[in-house]
Amino acid sequence: MHKVKIHPGICGLITDVTAELIEDDMVKVIIKSDCQAIDKINSILGDQFDAFEVCLVRPGEDPFTQYAQEHFPPHASCPTISGIIKCIEAEAGLALPKDVQINFIKE
Repeated sequence: MHKVKIHPGICGLITDVTAELIEDDMVKVIIKSDCQAIDKINSILGDQFDAFEVCLVRPGEDPFTQYAQEHFPPHASCPTISGIIKCIEAEAGLALPKDVQINFIKE
């Protein structure tokens, strides 16, 4: 089982994700978020996903990004979808778990 906590930035709407491999390439994903649009993902998409159909597709073709295109407020830089996919990817053994950062540099 892998868990991530996503701190998306200035909005402060934290998301917790738990991914658990349940059989073959199927991953159960539980998403809890302070963001209403993200918190509804499980109720609309369900909680079981084929890791290959989520992680090994071109950007924008995964079910989470498609959900965001329809249900998110206009905010293209939200990192939460990437965080959800990274958690699934690690749980399915498609990548090693490694923290990701975006740091602003003051000059």
